[in-house]
Amino acid sequence: MSSTLIHKDFPVLFSEEQIHQRIAEIGKQIDADYAGKSVVLIGVLKGAAIFLSDLARAITVQCTFDFVAVSSYGKGQRTSGAVKLIKDLDQPIEGKHIIVVEDILDTGLTLNFLRSLFGQHRPASLRIAALLDKPSRRLEQIEADYVGFKIPNHFVIGYGMDYAERFRNVPDIRLMPPDYPELH
Repeated sequence: MSSTLIHKDFPVLFSEEQIHQRIAEIGKQIDADYAGKSVVLIGVLKGAAIFLSDLARAITVQCTFDFVAVSSYGKGQRTSGAVKLIKDLDQPIEGKHIIVVEDILDTGLTLNFLRSLFGQHRPASLRIAALLDKPSRRLEQIEADYVGFKIPNHFVIGYGMDYAERFRNVPDIRLMPPDYPELH
């Protein structure tokens, strides 16, 4: 089965235009919240890389980037429940304004883990920006400060989000059919 254009059969949840419009709105909100300050955008690899890139261009306050990598999914659609840090921050964050940038806030396990970890470093502030929010999947009590879109419990691909490392480069966000066969 070729995976090059198979995503074209997946229903579009949010178009490129809708995504970029919402990110511009979030950028304005961040500019207002951090006027006269600088922020560190911490992207959660790999899914949030594209969102972080577009969000950074949508804000005008001074910012720097850093990245962390965590694992809780492996190669499937279901979380293992255990979060492990694979790549830590490169720079200290003590006394800095931090915005953790994540692709999807669903169970809350990853963001709760990161919030706790980063909180130990005593940042000046710590907020969360999530492109998608799936509140029906929440296992931990955590909310994002900046949310692109709230969605029902569907598996999505595109705009950095993957299925078994595929489809990250799809420019919009699409629903993966629940009966989609394993990719080979």
